[in-house]
Amino acid sequence: MEKNKLLELVSEMSLEEKAMQMTQLVPDMLYHLAPANLTGPLRQWHFTHGQLRCAGSVLGKSGAAYLKKLQDDYLKDARLPIPLLFMADVIHGYETILPIPLAQSCTFDPELVEENAAAVAREAAAAGLHVTFSPMADLVRDPRWGRVMEACGEDPWLNGQMAAATVRGYQGNDPGKKGKIAACVKHFAAYGQPEGGRDYNTVDMSRGVLRDFYLPAYREAVRAGAAMVMTSFNTVERVPATCNRWLLDGILRKEWGFQGVVISDYTAAEELMNHSVAADVPEAGEKCIHAGLDIEMMSGIYAASLAELLEQGRISEQEIDMCVMRILELKNRLGLFENPWKDADEELEKRLCGCKEHLELARKLARESMVLLKNDNVLPLSTDTPIGLAGPFSNTGGIFGEWSYLGNREKTRTLQEALTEEYGTRLVTAMTDTFCRENSDSALETPPEPEEFPEKSKPADAEALSDRKILPCGESHSVEETRLRKPDVPDFVEEALNRFRHCGLCIVAAGEPEWETGEAASKTDLRLSPNQEKLIRALHNAGKKVVLLLFSGRPLDIAPILDAADAVLQVWFPGSAGADAVTDILTGKYNPSGRLSMSFPRNTGQIPVYYNCYNTGRPVLDPENRFTSHYLDCPNSPLFPFGYGLSYTTFSCRNLKVSEDHSTASVLVENTGNRSGETVVQLYLRDVSASVVRPLKELKGFRRIALEAGDAVEVSFRITADMLSFYNEAEQWDWEPGEFDIMIGLDSEHVECQRVWFQP
Repeated sequence: MEKNKLLELVSEMSLEEKAMQMTQLVPDMLYHLAPANLTGPLRQWHFTHGQLRCAGSVLGKSGAAYLKKLQDDYLKDARLPIPLLFMADVIHGYETILPIPLAQSCTFDPELVEENAAAVAREAAAAGLHVTFSPMADLVRDPRWGRVMEACGEDPWLNGQMAAATVRGYQGNDPGKKGKIAACVKHFAAYGQPEGGRDYNTVDMSRGVLRDFYLPAYREAVRAGAAMVMTSFNTVERVPATCNRWLLDGILRKEWGFQGVVISDYTAAEELMNHSVAADVPEAGEKCIHAGLDIEMMSGIYAASLAELLEQGRISEQEIDMCVMRILELKNRLGLFENPWKDADEELEKRLCGCKEHLELARKLARESMVLLKNDNVLPLSTDTPIGLAGPFSNTGGIFGEWSYLGNREKTRTLQEALTEEYGTRLVTAMTDTFCRENSDSALETPPEPEEFPEKSKPADAEALSDRKILPCGESHSVEETRLRKPDVPDFVEEALNRFRHCGLCIVAAGEPEWETGEAASKTDLRLSPNQEKLIRALHNAGKKVVLLLFSGRPLDIAPILDAADAVLQVWFPGSAGADAVTDILTGKYNPSGRLSMSFPRNTGQIPVYYNCYNTGRPVLDPENRFTSHYLDCPNSPLFPFGYGLSYTTFSCRNLKVSEDHSTASVLVENTGNRSGETVVQLYLRDVSASVVRPLKELKGFRRIALEAGDAVEVSFRITADMLSFYNEAEQWDWEPGEFDIMIGLDSEHVECQRVWFQP
């Protein structure tokens, strides 16, 4: 539809129709149903039939047949021919579930991430969806925050590369084309740095830190063409992002040139009153309109207040029309005025969702995402003797992680099934299904789901994956008290040791349950549960070789049992093809190549720990000097640093050379082992002296390379002015002449370094 036709539509709309275009609800409300899981104040909103029949968008439902009927029913009842937008949280897969985004970033492979995102778009589009609330470009440094699983780690440059790749995968060159959906980058801005790692909590940082670290990934997603941006729950410079005019109008629209739709997060518009920046509904609506918030998700602020605000002259009709126009332009960009169904097709949906091609892509992504943290010559498996398998993730399909949209855990291949196919009767199992449930330190209750929409998926066997006690209100106990409490049930560890008496090597599939990750899943204890630690330690003490597989949505505190494991493979939540991907690595069919996108702490008290920090005026140069910035009981360095990852072969990185004009830097990378493999060569820079403090090092480039045993290759990086630049005190993007350290290596701690002088 031509733009003048859209303008005509806007001019024909009543104020009520405009307000409802700017309101997103759940589909049940359009059918006058009241979902049982609506949160808080939304229960108090009373939308009339006239309002509901002109709502602009809905969220949280999918399925070609359902959404086609919903669109038809809506348009039959609508006064104007403006179709609905269908949105949902398709975060890391629709029916074919991919590894969680944090795992995807460990591939350091944007092209593969883009290819998988395109597969997700094909499934979601065939199921009738138009928009996904993804990618999440929040920079994360605190693994206590449950939503680190949706992010791409602690580095702004890597985060931006992955966010842009995901947008390209979803949208291609045109989200209106068949098999494409619109991307909504979130959560703008700085949602990934809540105080104490507690979800929805306050965020406070300087503008320089915000610009240098937290904004770049959103900007890269916008540059890649993201059609929508979602605001964050938190404050930015003491103003909630949902009504932050400097952030939404100043940075996003004026500075970055974003012309798409801005939507709030779930009920965030009405939460302005909880933040104490709005005394009532009209003030909340006024501030959101002035900031340029186009759509409020799941609240009725606009519907209840726009008429009053307009009548009082507190907002202008032009502001409203601009919001509505952007919404209609998105619908037009998706081709909905010509084809309100877009790609919804029951037969195509059935054929694409969970198809063999998509599962193979997911398997490849899962393999590349897994990070080998330790290996004392026990992997790949090469024994002809019996192999033990234990742990809560041994025989479950619950390996998706949170926000795993339509993934079917009951039909998902388990690790036990995959390994049995490889080893047959040589595989001996113990403490799989009943491990944490029956041998817990305390009675387990699965916590109730929070009352919010959309409903989050939770495995049916979630109870079997944790031994943490849910205490009645008012009761409390320390973590150590919990760990020391003796179980009053049979000792299944002793039973497992007996079953494994002929096994020289045991695989322990351990980790945190799916429902302890994602939104509203912050926690202060990042260790494995007491029984998992007990099992690992018991096997080690019995003389068994222990291979620890870590299933998690965040870096865990594994230092207490690291010495008891001979090999540690971080598999994250690997998705639909995860069991096969793990088996590929264990058996040596695939040589692990993942690299950490987030540092692992030595203990929870060390958090946050990240590689790209500022130096202090009192760095630790002399270990004997007490008066430096350090801990008495723990080194400053992480247990495993950003960029770290082992392989079944070894690599060296040497002979750093910088060209005379300082425009390129190169190193010689050699496969010094006895088998082929892949590694990730990483470029870091440091501004030695600047007008404001600069990080000790910053990732500015990387290359995934594959080498046969004994082969070597020179890897070069181009050094650009943009790599040297930062936001100065005047908030200008520029670089300053002076000395810079150029560093190239295979992780952030082990680098070749050369200092050079850059000048215009």
